[in-house]
Amino acid sequence: MKIGLVDDRRIDLDKLLAIVQGISGVEVVFSTVSAEEAYEQIKKESIDLLIADIEMPNLSGYELADIIHSHALDISVIFVTGTSGYAVHAFELNVHDYIMKPYSKDRLIKSIERLMEKSKSAEIAGRLYLKQKNDIHIIQKKDIVFIERSGRSTTIHTKSGPIKTYQTLNELEGELRERDFLRSHRSFIINIHYVKNFSLYAKNSYIVIFEGMEEQAMITKEKVDFLQNHYF
Repeated sequence: MKIGLVDDRRIDLDKLLAIVQGISGVEVVFSTVSAEEAYEQIKKESIDLLIADIEMPNLSGYELADIIHSHALDISVIFVTGTSGYAVHAFELNVHDYIMKPYSKDRLIKSIERLMEKSKSAEIAGRLYLKQKNDIHIIQKKDIVFIERSGRSTTIHTKSGPIKTYQTLNELEGELRERDFLRSHRSFIINIHYVKNFSLYAKNSYIVIFEGMEEQAMITKEKVDFLQNHYF
């Protein structure tokens, strides 16, 4: 598990770092007193877990968690804070844990270990089983960039290349209930994590351009409006 740490008080950050580095199976990607630096790392999605103080200058830990939640980023959050005033709002953002300072070493370790166990279970649930002629192909849902239906064939475009299946978009949509996926058009399902931008194609439709991929999808104006209202 890759972890990022941010706390504007150096003494509190050092305590976090000392505890987290002692946990087996984790890697500290960054440890910073700058919420802005943490934000840049979050945009890259270089971590699985952000452990953050809440009240920091310029950009608060709550605002970082709100960015993660509103953009549907696959990053968990643990708040380690000296104030209880954000607790209700924090859980509205689906924060994993809310730990009050001062806290014990065991309290933080158990919280991280609980998340690691939860992540293992989610990894199994996060697989898509594709029926093909003579076999079943298993892929990670998070690796799907978009899905395209053309004629009687469905192509699943992944980070490592396309995969063909005879399953319909309606069947696959039923398997992709995660917030990441959107039925953008009658012929497409897209993973919003990989969207780079939308380019106007016709009055009521746009071309979807993805990060690191030449292939493109389509999205209706109605779905663009839905994305803006519910995700961004």
